[in-house]
Amino acid sequence: MAHAAPASSQILTLRVLSQLLTYPREELVEAAPDLADVLAQEKLVDAYTRAALQPLLTRLEQDDLYVLQENYVALFDRTRRLSLHLFEHVHGESRDRGQAMVDLAALYEKGGLYVDANELPDYLPLFLEFAATRPWAEACGLLKDVTHILAQLEERLLERGSDYAAIFIALRILAGELHTVPADILSQQTAKTDNPVADLEALDKEWEETAVTFGPGDAMDGCSVERFRTQLRAARRDVRQPAN
Repeated sequence: MAHAAPASSQILTLRVLSQLLTYPREELVEAAPDLADVLAQEKLVDAYTRAALQPLLTRLEQDDLYVLQENYVALFDRTRRLSLHLFEHVHGESRDRGQAMVDLAALYEKGGLYVDANELPDYLPLFLEFAATRPWAEACGLLKDVTHILAQLEERLLERGSDYAAIFIALRILAGELHTVPADILSQQTAKTDNPVADLEALDKEWEETAVTFGPGDAMDGCSVERFRTQLRAARRDVRQPAN
């Protein structure tokens, strides 16, 4: 589905999705009704997608803040398979990850976004904040560059019945990878607990053993969107499969 380019210099839908992926704080809870209004007004995602996002927005409004925070940590901070750091799903713990961080930070600075020293450049909400400041075509291109990672995270969240899966569906729609929310996916979202699975340690062990790594000589000069795309290209295969 084609989307009209936003009239403002900020792609507000991306900023909303970025905020929804951050650690729940009081200001986010208070802003939840306004976030829903922004999605409706900018109309970059259709009514079905907004409906899929509504359970998460409702929980932010109604649930106890400490419960929201506890569930968020259990979901995103206790297993690498659901890490919100992009290069975790590309480089794992390989030495190439450090250079990739430097390159991405340089790309941000070139676009006028300066990263706080306490935040890693590949943190997905930060990546979305940067995309939100770019021209529409460039923002869509950035999302397409990471859509394979978004799809993996979406699948893993759907397996847990997590409301957060709707964010990744929305991002893939914006990237042009989906037209709308698949009906069969919505029907699978029956559990809304965001509880971690019992065998996180076993899953992480498997993840550590099969992460994509890159050998010597893969580094490239320059810091550009094209370099970022080249670094991510190898991860378009299932990262759980060993390299040939």
